Amino acid sequence: MIAVGDLRSGMTFEKDGKLIKVLESSHHKPGKGNTVMRLKLRDVRSGSTTDTTMRPEEKVKKAHIDSKSVQYLYLQDDMAVFMDLETYEQYEIASSIIEAELLYLLDNMEVTIQFFGDEVIGVALPTTVVLRVEDTPPSIKGATVSGSGKPATMETGLVVNVPDFIEAGELLEINTQEGSYVKRAK
Repeated sequence: MIAVGDLRSGMTFEKDGKLIKVLESSHHKPGKGNTVMRLKLRDVRSGSTTDTTMRPEEKVKKAHIDSKSVQYLYLQDDMAVFMDLETYEQYEIASSIIEAELLYLLDNMEVTIQFFGDEVIGVALPTTVVLRVEDTPPSIKGATVSGSGKPATMETGLVVNVPDFIEAGELLEINTQEGSYVKRAK
């Protein structure tokens, strides 16, 4: 059991027979009354998200999640296919469950898939990934990093705000937690 006040983004717990992943958590102290936790939660199996509040001292059952390194192969018929690099066993995950993560995945990329028992429940991405810029407005001569930036569409369809000097075809390092530009890749 774990106290709700100790829940952090990315943690998974069981409640009412459902497997719930914490997307966001924050303490909130209203002017009057007790402190509450504001939580944005996603039902791992159905994919639905909810915003809720809970008392920090409430207890929930922490889910035991196992993980395995795999290689992302391809997307076919709304199923993402992954392969275990040691046993060559393949795993399929519905694209609706990992919709956000697919924006960072390239064919043959190594990632970690998560299991709850024998059930595949999701994908854990590395902190940063390198993606190629497919389309962005032309660069501005004399632009600096501190400019307001411009949108760039990456090869996976992800749209990221980048500095004005970035051009189509460049490789960029992208933060997968925030969906933001980090730097040019070498």
